[in-house]
Amino acid sequence: MVLQTSSLVFTVRRHPPELIAPANPTPHEIKLLSDIDDQNGLRYQLPLVQFFPYQPSMAGKDPVKTIRQALAKTLVFYYPFAGRLREGPDGKLMVDCNGEGVMFIEADADVTLEQFGNNFMPPFPCFDELLYNVPGSDGMIDCPLLLIQVTRLKCGGFIFALRMNHVMCDGSGICQFLKALSEIAHGAPRPSILPGWHREFLCAREPPRVTCIHHEYQQQLPDSRSIFTPHHCSFFFGPKEIASLRALLPHHLATKSTSFEVITACLWRCRTASLKWPNPNQEAAVTTVGKLLGCPLGYALELVKKAKDEANEEYVQSVADLMAIKGRPCFTRLGSFMVSDLTKSGFTDVNFGWGKGLYSGVAKGGLGDIPGVSFYVPYTNSKGERGRVIPICLPKDAMERFEKELDDTLKIKNNAPMLMSSL
Repeated sequence: MVLQTSSLVFTVRRHPPELIAPANPTPHEIKLLSDIDDQNGLRYQLPLVQFFPYQPSMAGKDPVKTIRQALAKTLVFYYPFAGRLREGPDGKLMVDCNGEGVMFIEADADVTLEQFGNNFMPPFPCFDELLYNVPGSDGMIDCPLLLIQVTRLKCGGFIFALRMNHVMCDGSGICQFLKALSEIAHGAPRPSILPGWHREFLCAREPPRVTCIHHEYQQQLPDSRSIFTPHHCSFFFGPKEIASLRALLPHHLATKSTSFEVITACLWRCRTASLKWPNPNQEAAVTTVGKLLGCPLGYALELVKKAKDEANEEYVQSVADLMAIKGRPCFTRLGSFMVSDLTKSGFTDVNFGWGKGLYSGVAKGGLGDIPGVSFYVPYTNSKGERGRVIPICLPKDAMERFEKELDDTLKIKNNAPMLMSSL
């Protein structure tokens, strides 16, 4: 296994945070969030980051100024982002579109992109300096809904980091916003795709009725394996790694399963094994630990495919109804593993004028204080191999076991080491 560690330390000089309001007047109104949007499992801040190299064609142009000006113009169309969350009866969240603005930080760092190494994979050194948590800015109520920091580097490149309030949008939504921001940074008068609210599509029916089984919201007592001090690592899955996993499967599964499904089945088994559950009858999402680890990879894959097929329109509506009936329960943490596929979200297409980023995606695994969440981020490594980077969050001792489980699985059909990143 190729372990990439970093002891890189650098200094970031930040200007005082400022609020960027919409460049023109916008409607002052209240917009309700849907029953899915404001569930407790999404009431977190999610950090994203992009690394942009120096471009000779942009010499003399300041990315901070370019993005700051474009941001004010973009907020005219995305004005709810410039508002603040308020809490109504029964804890219902709504957006007060008051135009206060999003928080913006201008910064400079005495480091070059080359010093970060050949492969840009989370976790990143000194990330808290690249996306500074302004005191009092990370709450749910009456706080900025976006925090953006643009950091110039010694090499002429820059780092764009963003923290979003997850109740406002998902990966596709924030990507649409970033594409709009990049279009306006290029001089467009308006985004090519105008935003729509339409949160009523994700609200509970009247009367609400739960029609599906929702294992992801079953409430269980927490365990030390679901609440811990997180240790972060990222793993790269390219064509060779995926081919190695397919070679472990029966022909009918290997040829009729997506890469997402195959990788998810593998990670689910490796993660479960790494946590060393003492009871083989312990629930592991839709099965037990004993069955998941005692059966071949194909068993986990069949369960992943089944869960994916069940996530249809009725299932989503049933989730909204569950939120209304049960009072917004949080995700199940005990024995669960949640994944979010960002490979088709379009992050890699965001271009403020300096070309595409060397890395564009989440800054780490986990979601707030829920460690069992991983994101699949599109990525091209230093060899030019296209694939996906997947941040994993585990206790330190479990992470060591996870690395061995994954490495052993891949080496069954492939002698090449696994590319990973860790701090």
